[in-house]
Amino acid sequence: MKVDFHCHSTASDGTTDPGDLARMALDGGFAAFALTDHDNCDGVAEMKAVAPRFFAGTEISIEPGEGFDLFHLLAIGIDPDAPRLKALLARILEGRNARNKRILANFSRIGIDIPADEIAQYAHGEILARPHFARWLASHGLAGSVKNAMEMYLLPDSPHATRCYEERWLPSQEDAFAAVHEAGGLCIMAHPKFWRRSWKRGGVDFAAASREICRLAEAGLDGIEALYQANSPGENVNFIRIADAAGCLKSAGSDYHGANKPDVSFGMDVSPEFIAPLLERLGAN
Repeated sequence: MKVDFHCHSTASDGTTDPGDLARMALDGGFAAFALTDHDNCDGVAEMKAVAPRFFAGTEISIEPGEGFDLFHLLAIGIDPDAPRLKALLARILEGRNARNKRILANFSRIGIDIPADEIAQYAHGEILARPHFARWLASHGLAGSVKNAMEMYLLPDSPHATRCYEERWLPSQEDAFAAVHEAGGLCIMAHPKFWRRSWKRGGVDFAAASREICRLAEAGLDGIEALYQANSPGENVNFIRIADAAGCLKSAGSDYHGANKPDVSFGMDVSPEFIAPLLERLGAN
């Protein structure tokens, strides 16, 4: 069966409208789908107008924890109007906007002047993210592609001479878990293979991942994205094992961004047995 619990639309850094994503899921016979734009729920109403049975969500960058580098939390099955979650997302937006001003200043420092009003047009909603900067750079001949622009300018490990990356404010794990749960949603760790930057080069330390996920499960984490389109088969097997050991739900996501990630296809094939516990917790019909 087809599902996808990790997808991005034009409400953040994807290139497909929220309604069109919902139509694609319906046309594809998806059993379930969640719209999880970065740090906002702006596309949910449009998605729900097309397919009310699908799930509201968002992907929140949160504190990764000591010894870790990147923790993206998928909030799935939420009420987008829940006050605590809305306040948290508003605070995150403030942090994004402050970070973007610093990124623009960094580009100016290396001789690339990006007009603020021009780059804002690349974002269809309030969320202006690094891939929007990357698209501007690629379209102006300053990088060969969006991926090349990200690698050259916009990552923590971009070359020192061209690095324009800046950190931004992140909510604590405790606050994020509480806000999602108060909004009626589930807390699912996205792409755990990216939790440490060093794992990209040396492979995932599954023992370390298992220890920390067991701790997080006690602190409020509901599950992990055990099946992820960019995982190797071995990574899928090991993250399924880790989820089971921690008593966590198992999710599956593509991280679809449309043309911004052309190698990523929409939808994940899963067995009914694999996804049934997550669907049950979400109250899917």
